[in-house]
Amino acid sequence: MTRRRQAAALALAVLLLVGRNARQNAGRNAIAQTPLPPPPLHIAAAADLEPVLPAVLEAFTKQTGIPAQATYQSSATLTQQILGGASIDLFLAADLGFPQRVIDAGLATESQPVVYARGTLVLWARKDAPVFQGRPLSLDTLRDPRLQSVAIANPETAPYGRAAQAAINKLSLQATLAPKLRVASNIAQAAQYVDSGNAEVGFLSLTSASTPRLMSDGAFVPVPASDYPPILQGAVVLRHASAAGVGDRFLDFLRTPAMRTLLQQKGLMPPS
Repeated sequence: MTRRRQAAALALAVLLLVGRNARQNAGRNAIAQTPLPPPPLHIAAAADLEPVLPAVLEAFTKQTGIPAQATYQSSATLTQQILGGASIDLFLAADLGFPQRVIDAGLATESQPVVYARGTLVLWARKDAPVFQGRPLSLDTLRDPRLQSVAIANPETAPYGRAAQAAINKLSLQATLAPKLRVASNIAQAAQYVDSGNAEVGFLSLTSASTPRLMSDGAFVPVPASDYPPILQGAVVLRHASAAGVGDRFLDFLRTPAMRTLLQQKGLMPPS
């Protein structure tokens, strides 16, 4: 009996060991067969896109399952970061010149920037700006001698600042406005200047002026398109992109009718 019991116990132990090993192997196989999550898409985005792009990224991730995240700066700053080796998959600029620099450096997959939108320049002011005193905002406000300060993005680094400078020149107001300019590093900071009262009026992107906060705090008038060069906004996919093919996929998504409608609602017009 003792030997039989020992044999039975040994057989039971072997069965338990075999079963445990089988479960462990099954678990390892299940882990091995589970697909890895896709790498996130890293986007360098011009500052005018900050009010617009989050909704697009959310829609893209919802449709594709691919996470996407963006960093917002002036197009010039982003270009320098990319040329310096920043880990970026896709560059969404506010003009064509800065992405062309990336192409010329051999860092992009395209031979020319992909135009994804056209920007609009506006003049914005708070409703309680001292220069108004009950009068509506217009471009003639820039000629009012009581006007003390005007916010503008840096024309050297920000395409909307360059457009604003062109409009000032077209209106023959260079000498009048030069001492009144409050120069911001990018268009988002220009919006902060004028919304905070550090400038009475400001040249902004329509994307900034169309945000709920600025719509509530102030009013804007479009600057005639004939007063500044077209703000064609271009994109390039980086050669060293960690998410292979995803940048192109996002650009295709960005140019779908649904996304074009969304961009237009938030202040970015179709390219043509």
